[in-house]
Amino acid sequence: MSVKHAALVLTALAASAIVATGCGGDTKEVTGQSANASSAGGSGTALNGAGSTFQEPLVVKWSGDYGTTKGAGSINYQGVGSGAGIEQFTKKTVDFGGTDAPMKDEEIAAAQAAGGDVLHIPIALGAVVATYNLEGIDELKLDGPTLADIYEGTVTKWNDEAIADLNDGVKLPDTDIAVVHRTEESGTTFVFTGYLSAVDPEWADGPGQSKAPKWPVGTGGQGNDGVAAAVQQQQGAIGYTEISYALQNDLSFAQLKNEDGEFVQASLESTTAAGEGFDYPDDLRFSLLNSKTKGAYPIVSATWQLVWADGAKAGQDKATTAEIKNWLTWELTDGQDEAASLDYAPLPKDLLDKATAAVDSIQGD
Repeated sequence: MSVKHAALVLTALAASAIVATGCGGDTKEVTGQSANASSAGGSGTALNGAGSTFQEPLVVKWSGDYGTTKGAGSINYQGVGSGAGIEQFTKKTVDFGGTDAPMKDEEIAAAQAAGGDVLHIPIALGAVVATYNLEGIDELKLDGPTLADIYEGTVTKWNDEAIADLNDGVKLPDTDIAVVHRTEESGTTFVFTGYLSAVDPEWADGPGQSKAPKWPVGTGGQGNDGVAAAVQQQQGAIGYTEISYALQNDLSFAQLKNEDGEFVQASLESTTAAGEGFDYPDDLRFSLLNSKTKGAYPIVSATWQLVWADGAKAGQDKATTAEIKNWLTWELTDGQDEAASLDYAPLPKDLLDKATAAVDSIQGD
């Protein structure tokens, strides 16, 4: 991890100790909170958000910088998982939700009944990596089917032939593989299991893509940080986290074989490649998994913030809706320039244009 990255992480973690209060000028309780929160002070309206831990390091950093903008309000964000973020947004206990899994049709229907139409605003692209803890093994190659077999419990040793064949010349230990996964409803899990479903028919027909699948094997950790900590603490462990959590905890992560047949390390460049040349839908619900683009890392996702299309219809006051538009506009302009510092890829121009148009369409301010 670079000195610059470490400094940003320390800043984010310090900010995350602040407890979020206040939402649209009124005090609201955010249920199911983790210990992580972000807050930035300003002279405008306070906003409360909750959800994705995938986007949490970025939102924590952004909230501090946004708070220095003249007239900006404070942004309080709780990393509680995408499922909880969707639920709290729908219940209107927060002003915006964070998710790495686009809302399902039935979730959108529930939200429409509660407050009207919902907008999915992508804010950045990020990679999910397969982290591991093997002493002396700094580089490891995996492909999708083998990773699925590990999570299905059919590959249980690190020197299994399936792994050894991908790592010619590497002396792999005769160590049990300790599988780690998320415990709560998680957008990162949705992305990871979506990849496993795309590359392995048995996974697709079994646990499938889900925010909270029925895991065949393994132990759980709460949040991206919980999985990273569990992997860090156990020799022979494997888990999956958003890349910044692997970097924060100095964890190794595997190169993955992509659809083009290349073994690719997750990086800013390989994350960006996955988002290039994609036909983004108007509702901005999409998947970038297993991209066929040369040089693309195969487990890449956007991370979204959920907002009401018409704040007044959803019961927000004008000041809150105006602050939401200001915050989203800042994320899509100044914020994009800062995304790379925490290993998130800024939005490709065609996607950025669609996201900006969606923010501009918000009513009720």
